[in-house]
Amino acid sequence: MEQDTANLLGGCLGCAAMFVPFVVVLLGTYFIGSTIERRHFADILAREATYRAFPVVTFETVPADWNVTSSDLAQGSVVISVDYFKRFLASLRNLVGGRVKSYEPLLDRARREAVLRMIEDARARGYDAILNARIETSRIATGQQNKGVAGVEMLAFGTAVKLA
Repeated sequence: MEQDTANLLGGCLGCAAMFVPFVVVLLGTYFIGSTIERRHFADILAREATYRAFPVVTFETVPADWNVTSSDLAQGSVVISVDYFKRFLASLRNLVGGRVKSYEPLLDRARREAVLRMIEDARARGYDAILNARIETSRIATGQQNKGVAGVEMLAFGTAVKLA
């Protein structure tokens, strides 16, 4: 009886020894990922404030009161990866279905960063506005069967124009 109790306790301690590193890695990725995400959002907000007056519009035709002297393609792209904690939460959500809230900040950061890079591309080449702005996205899958999500690529593009 004592030996059975000892075997049971030894088995429980073995399980705990395997479980603790998993929890430590999961919590570590949560704190590191949250810090990186917070810093990136702060950087995005500062850059958006800088470019607030730069027109980026989705309509395809030039407004009647704009005198365009030249145009070219402006584009910005970004790849943002998912941290393990969010991937773990998303896998739990996939079991029951529903909204995967852990991926929403990832997509928001990617979209806003791609648009900012498109604006920075246009401004660096002396353009004054962007017409016909569009956004494309694609997921970057992991694993042999491409079922997991490692990250997302976001591409923003439009027609940069110089105004007279």
